Amino acid sequence: MSEEMTGEFGRSRVFVSGSTQGIGFASARACAADGAAVVLNGRTESAITEAVERLRAEVPGAAVSGIAADLGDAGATAEMLERLGEVDVLISNVGIFDVAGFGETPDEEWERYFELNVMAGVRLARGLLPGMLERGHGRIVFIGTESAVDVPADMIHYGATKAASLAVANGLAKLTRGTAVTVNTVLGGPTYSDGVATTVEQIAAAQSLEVEDLKSRLVRETSLIGRFIEPSEIADLVAFLAGPKSSAINGAALRVEGGVLPTLL
Repeated sequence: MSEEMTGEFGRSRVFVSGSTQGIGFASARACAADGAAVVLNGRTESAITEAVERLRAEVPGAAVSGIAADLGDAGATAEMLERLGEVDVLISNVGIFDVAGFGETPDEEWERYFELNVMAGVRLARGLLPGMLERGHGRIVFIGTESAVDVPADMIHYGATKAASLAVANGLAKLTRGTAVTVNTVLGGPTYSDGVATTVEQIAAAQSLEVEDLKSRLVRETSLIGRFIEPSEIADLVAFLAGPKSSAINGAALRVEGGVLPTLL
């Protein structure tokens, strides 16, 4: 890492799961811009190579590496953790989502969602939190969603698994009592990530609508800001929680959801 890239993070090493695109990539970019050495993660070597090159181009001088692993697989996760080694910050972002009716969602799909949306974070924290506690400092940030506390009727499997992840983070924070390790969750709202963009574009094409018109229609009635959130806006809060200035924030679920949730919740 170059001498000029000390910044907000000093020389912290940050691992971001599911970070080849979307909120994960934006979070990695924000941390790298603040001086962290960032380790990206995706399922394939080709995706990792492309994301590493992109991040190096967007943040010149940043220390960026990548490690491929399917975090929905326990064995692959264990192997990756051995290769990864110590990190100062874990940003647990990997996850999946989709719209599906409750009655049309079989057990196998529920299990797939639990493996990625819950157990991936569990396994990463189980592997990395002990080292943070032993060294006396560290950060874990779970990328959550407003759907964890206001579960959508057409995404019950998603909301339920994200609610479970929120509970995991709350419990883990209690294990850090009296240390300089913190565990927090970011509750994002409707975000125009790569996956969402693809879905919106497909719906717009099928209904012969302009993409911008459909985007506005989808969030105008439910969001106080009246628009989709950009991944970089989620990443700004993630980077803050991952850095030294968030030292008094622990066990929190912080909202960056554009006013979708009731203000008193």
